Amino acid sequence: MILDNFFKNFIYEPVSVLGLLVFYFLLINLPISLGAVFKKKSSAAVRLITILVNLLITLQLLFRWSISGHFPISNLYESLYFLTWGITLGQLLVEREYQAPIIPSIAIPIELLTVAFACFVLPEDLKISSNLVPALRSSWLVMHVSVVMLSYAALIIGSLLSMSVLFINKNKPLQIRSSSTGIGGFKLLNSHPLNDLVEPIEFSHSETLDTLSYRSILVGFVLLTLGLISGAVWANEAWGTWWSWDPKETWAFISWLFYAAYLHMRISKGWQGRKPALLASTGFLVVLVCYLGVNFLGIGLHSYGWIFG
Repeated sequence: MILDNFFKNFIYEPVSVLGLLVFYFLLINLPISLGAVFKKKSSAAVRLITILVNLLITLQLLFRWSISGHFPISNLYESLYFLTWGITLGQLLVEREYQAPIIPSIAIPIELLTVAFACFVLPEDLKISSNLVPALRSSWLVMHVSVVMLSYAALIIGSLLSMSVLFINKNKPLQIRSSSTGIGGFKLLNSHPLNDLVEPIEFSHSETLDTLSYRSILVGFVLLTLGLISGAVWANEAWGTWWSWDPKETWAFISWLFYAAYLHMRISKGWQGRKPALLASTGFLVVLVCYLGVNFLGIGLHSYGWIFG
């Protein structure tokens, strides 16, 4: 009976059913990830469930795309799941670089809250697929919005990793000595004649997380830059102006300046210790205001299709 109802609902409302499945799998994954932190050992089950969640969201977005006829990032419901897809993908990529139980334990709660907000808080009229408003009927929709949402995902992951740096081994000094392209050290073949002279640098747990945070934020910053440029081009095409100081545009620019300041501090290495991590952690609130806070005001050119559409 339960399976019959499930398949019946799936046939008529595949997007909603897949959305709920994502929520329940994340709800299962959360205590497992927290248990792995206490055991101080990475969990293969957490990784497999995260992969499953990412695939379910992919399937959900494909169904939405097929039903609506346009790329599924035109309203808040769709963008929340697209953001969750980006965060889960980023989580898997970071774990591939460095397997530590703290990584999924800080990412999964954000993924769960994002999906819960989409499933249970948003009004029904924002969940329903609708025709695009004229300004959104452009090939720039996929380029601009998808790049910006992926930048949010990368910046959120970087900020969350920085938060973990503030609490891990906080009694030990943190020395910033890694490069922007790796977690440090040298990769040499065993036959290399310098092996006896050069030894790889061993980074502590907090140093490695700090470096991964920096690299995630760097990726997010580049994507945000591309998003701002493509948005300006699209705005000129749709509204006849490159920049209108719309609230969303203004906060996106504030976010860009914020992370530009962080990257400048890291690249120049003028700051040591946990001060850069503290600055990056604050960036989570900046992204949150840029993504959701501005839309709660219900004003500006970017407010349609969201909270007060």
